[in-house]
Amino acid sequence: MLALPDRSGWLGWLAERGEAQLVETSRLVDDLKAEPPADARAVLRIWNEAQTALGNAASMASLISEVHPEPEVRERAEKLVQDAQKLDTDLGLDTQLYAVLADLDASGLDPDATRVLERTLRDFRRSGVDRDEATRARLRELSEQAILLSQEFSKNIREDVRSIRVRPEQLVGMPQDWIEAHPVGDDGLVTVTTDYPDVIPFRTFAHDAAARRELVTRFLTIAWPANDAVLQQLFAVRREHAALLGYATWADYDAEVKMIRTGGAIEQFIDRITALSGERAERDKAVLLERLRQDRPDATDIDTADVTYYAELVRKEQHAVDAQLVRTYFPFEAVRQGLLDVTGRLFGLEWQAVARAEARTWHEDVATYDVTRDGERIGRIHLDLHPRDGKYKHAAQFDLVRGVRGVQLPEGVLVCNFARGLMEHDEVVTLFHEFGHLVHHVLGGEQEWVRFSGVATEWDFVEAPSQMLEEWAWDAAVLAAFAHDAAGETIPADLVAAMREAQDFGKGYDARTQMFYAALSYDVHIHQTPNLTARLRELMARYSVFPYIEDTHMQCAFGHLDGYGSAYYTYMWSLVIAKDLFSAFDRTDLFDPEVARRYRDRVLAQGGRRDAADLVADFLGRPYTFDAYAAWLAE
Repeated sequence: MLALPDRSGWLGWLAERGEAQLVETSRLVDDLKAEPPADARAVLRIWNEAQTALGNAASMASLISEVHPEPEVRERAEKLVQDAQKLDTDLGLDTQLYAVLADLDASGLDPDATRVLERTLRDFRRSGVDRDEATRARLRELSEQAILLSQEFSKNIREDVRSIRVRPEQLVGMPQDWIEAHPVGDDGLVTVTTDYPDVIPFRTFAHDAAARRELVTRFLTIAWPANDAVLQQLFAVRREHAALLGYATWADYDAEVKMIRTGGAIEQFIDRITALSGERAERDKAVLLERLRQDRPDATDIDTADVTYYAELVRKEQHAVDAQLVRTYFPFEAVRQGLLDVTGRLFGLEWQAVARAEARTWHEDVATYDVTRDGERIGRIHLDLHPRDGKYKHAAQFDLVRGVRGVQLPEGVLVCNFARGLMEHDEVVTLFHEFGHLVHHVLGGEQEWVRFSGVATEWDFVEAPSQMLEEWAWDAAVLAAFAHDAAGETIPADLVAAMREAQDFGKGYDARTQMFYAALSYDVHIHQTPNLTARLRELMARYSVFPYIEDTHMQCAFGHLDGYGSAYYTYMWSLVIAKDLFSAFDRTDLFDPEVARRYRDRVLAQGGRRDAADLVADFLGRPYTFDAYAAWLAE
């Protein structure tokens, strides 16, 4: 496994290891260009080694730039990300390297090697290697600008924690453990921040409508106005990049390598889901508005400052689900262990805790486990699950090492921001979801070719395995194994049944909200938009069933506008596939070993060796359809 440094040695280790991996990448490529082997497979093997070294530098740097507690280490990691990206860009525009690979005789290659070559040559073409020298130079400049803008965008979100100050009486409705964790200051006020462990419970439980609105407004203005300018520059860079390569829009360029294939198909998909969910969304919203009018008879509409609170009231009053009662069954430590037990049983894995003295991670909060299957270690995971200053603010899985058979085992990192005490059930679902990416990274990490290692399928499929794993967090028998309150009582099966019923409420307007996000990410990448907030308002009016909140700018903290670009539709696209994947499981026995192992081996363990549609068809025995999703939406 990767030998990490002790607490005081991160800055030097990061620089030394990162630079060494980049130097090794350049050496391998230079040797390949100088004396390419006659055998095509031998050429690809050297290219694979170079890509592995480059990936090692980039993965490590990307993670550390988001999680290390020391600013100087994060800044050094950001510089290493820039260096790795620059080298990657240079390689993609290297005409001599391209000629070596393009001239290979692929007739004797096996299917995997053939796929590597085909995908590699496609990457070179998409990099612009066949363009004239001036165009290649401009593409290089644009790539370097894009990484700097991406880092600035992320940093602005990460470092902009906003807050409100409230009187103790404004905490009525909040869970007692939350109140105890937020002491009154010397001025008699309590600080509530926009970090997830504060903002999610507060907008769900706090009775004080004015305080809720103030916090939600602050949350929706994180990184404003700084990131508005950053986004404008980033979108301009992407538009020019696509145009130089001959694409009509960035969305067309980006979609070419996804399941959806074309930018226009994104808009069609968004409109299809919007229509499919429209009636359900309006019906659910009407229920919320009716409940709001019990408190405010003159209310004519409801917006996101009130939606979460009133959705919780509806679930409590109409479905007998009290989230504050539910959360008493989900202490963090028990949930984490339960997750390991569930996924271990499902996928035939064992998670063996690694002592901190051996793991030597970047922070004492990080829990490390070796992953074994049939007695053999196949990887390592690190769980960094609590918030701290300067840390990535959302929830995501990061690569630390991508697995290559016989060379290096996969290591993945889960980065989240959960409280240390009781968890909301929605947070439990989020943890299962994100852990699904981690499982995919490890199980898909036993690959000969680094290109296919881990979560290496088309980007509009990568969420599907994680979305499917969420189903295990809704099963009464599964939850009974680890969901216990302070008295040791197991969560009642009838409460879980009510939770599932209550879960159905709101999924119509949730789908419409997702389509608003998807439309925003698509639209700003195909049109030059002078006023992003004004366009956001227009798209929200068209796709969401909830109105815009004045003086908010959610685009500035919508991190997926960077990472997902024009392709935020992929969450819903993946959900359609996830519902179909789950249809193969017996809901009365989610641990059926035959189905679970078939899914593990035919989908997750394949990494990127085949197209996602083929992986799904191999598992289901047929192509995927919309049927399971449509049935779920109509339930």
